[in-house]
Amino acid sequence: MLKIGVLISGNGSNLQALIDEVKAGRLPAEIALVLSDNPEAYGLKRAAAAAIPARFLPPGPKRTVLSPEAEAAYADAFKQAGVELVCLAGFMRVIKAGLLAAFPGRILNIHPSLLPSFPGLAAWKQALDYGVRYTGCTVHLVEAGVDTGPIILQAVVPVEANDTPETLLNRIHREEHRIYPEAVRLFAESRVRLDGRRAVVTD
Repeated sequence: MLKIGVLISGNGSNLQALIDEVKAGRLPAEIALVLSDNPEAYGLKRAAAAAIPARFLPPGPKRTVLSPEAEAAYADAFKQAGVELVCLAGFMRVIKAGLLAAFPGRILNIHPSLLPSFPGLAAWKQALDYGVRYTGCTVHLVEAGVDTGPIILQAVVPVEANDTPETLLNRIHREEHRIYPEAVRLFAESRVRLDGRRAVVTD
């Protein structure tokens, strides 16, 4: 059974979606460890309620990345837990060389837009401000750039005329909670391979 580790910074709703799918027997994986860069992250309580090992690890002094020492500590913690796939679930830091080298091609992220459109922060607000008719969410492999890795799955969300950033984000979240566990399932079933920069999902 695939052992996954989850990185969180806040509410952890995508962590909860993974927990629910594992508990229901629809996701052949075990959440082996949850790590947070924020000691107050509500996702830590979600993990505790599901009896999943979870803890805060100091991220270092910078707000947007882990320090090299912190990355090494995060990687070591996941390795000691037997983690095979790392899932970012609202983790608000850019992953750099330490974790990328420890889990090459084995780090997933969920982003609230149809990449490559609207990378970075508040992507749903970017989409609304731009005036697009459709946005959505993307599960992709993580590489050194911001939201630039090979795409695994995407879901489309229409932008409605009366949408606010909050209403649009709520609908995007519903799709995130559907496709993120599905992407992890593809990895658990060894159905994802890379063809250059393109992620190919096999039957």
